[in-house]
Amino acid sequence: MNHLRLLTTLLFYTVTVHAANDQLVYVGTQTGGKSSSKGIYVYGLDSGTGKVEPMGLAAEAKNPTFLAIAPNKKFLFTVSDGDGKEDSVWSYSIDQQTGMLTLLNKQSSKGKGPCHVSVDATGKVLMVANYSSGSVASLPINDDGSLGEAASSHHHGPASNVDAGRQNAPYAHSINPDKGGRFAFACDLGCDKIFIYKLDPASAKLTPNDPPFASVPPGSGPRHFAFHPGGKFAWANNEMTLTVTGFNYDAKNGALTPIETVSTLPPGVPVIPAYSTAETLALPNGKFVYVSNRGHDTIACFSVNQTTGKLTFIEAVPSIVKIPRNFGIDPTGKWLITAGNRGGGIRVFAIDQATGKLKPTGQNIEVDAAMCVRFLKRD
Repeated sequence: MNHLRLLTTLLFYTVTVHAANDQLVYVGTQTGGKSSSKGIYVYGLDSGTGKVEPMGLAAEAKNPTFLAIAPNKKFLFTVSDGDGKEDSVWSYSIDQQTGMLTLLNKQSSKGKGPCHVSVDATGKVLMVANYSSGSVASLPINDDGSLGEAASSHHHGPASNVDAGRQNAPYAHSINPDKGGRFAFACDLGCDKIFIYKLDPASAKLTPNDPPFASVPPGSGPRHFAFHPGGKFAWANNEMTLTVTGFNYDAKNGALTPIETVSTLPPGVPVIPAYSTAETLALPNGKFVYVSNRGHDTIACFSVNQTTGKLTFIEAVPSIVKIPRNFGIDPTGKWLITAGNRGGGIRVFAIDQATGKLKPTGQNIEVDAAMCVRFLKRD
């Protein structure tokens, strides 16, 4: 009887713990050099309370600095920057129970300095941006989650040369599909353009669109890109000028029409060389947009006019990490987690659904050279 009672108690405890951590949080890191990190780490998140618990090293990997998760939640993909020697993209299967990752295979990124990956809505195409070579590529995702060889690759150009030191060549910084899965958008810091590609899931190929690109103000250096959840607006943060450019989006032909460009810094704060923007994300309810400011080490929050797409600056909250290269917003829209590239690990913020404002929860989770945060809601 006592044994049965103990077994029942343990079973109840196990199920309760699993149910509480209803989401997994994956953190990609920079490895080697002064970093003590070994690869991709996983944490459990209770979306009811915002509590985060370490679950361990999910997979050992070399410089998994940006991550993407397949729509079916079975596979995770990462870049692996091999300093030009073995630049590649890696595929893993996901064990939702333990959070652990199993390597499936690797493929060439078809360029140097891979820095960003994304998956289309069908889960059939992986896209990668190669910063150092100023190029993008697309790879087919097989049914088992493994990657095929690149189906297409494109080199950007010409560079804008507005800033001769930083824009002397194309530098592809990100590539993102639209919600409909018909087009992909690649921000290029060196060209001051967002290149637009037609996306064919059947062949996994990208082809230049007409119009082939959208422009940001000269010398801005577009970095990361995010759509409004409704798909009618999009935003690109501009790394060099600490601004964000908003666009109207025509989903029929893939065209982006600029709306405005606004500062991500509080009024009166000057732009200095030590500052730069990094990530851009929209809240799932579509009411707010967030941009991280490195150096200034803040997360800027904007409200969104749902009719015009224009942004209104609300606040810039200290990120509580040094150099917030990336942050993630969980699927419920309740929690934002920052990643400190140069210190502070990851930090959790509660998001006020009415005002968009961020409030730190006080959780200090240490992970060296944190570079990317991705959420997976457990089935």
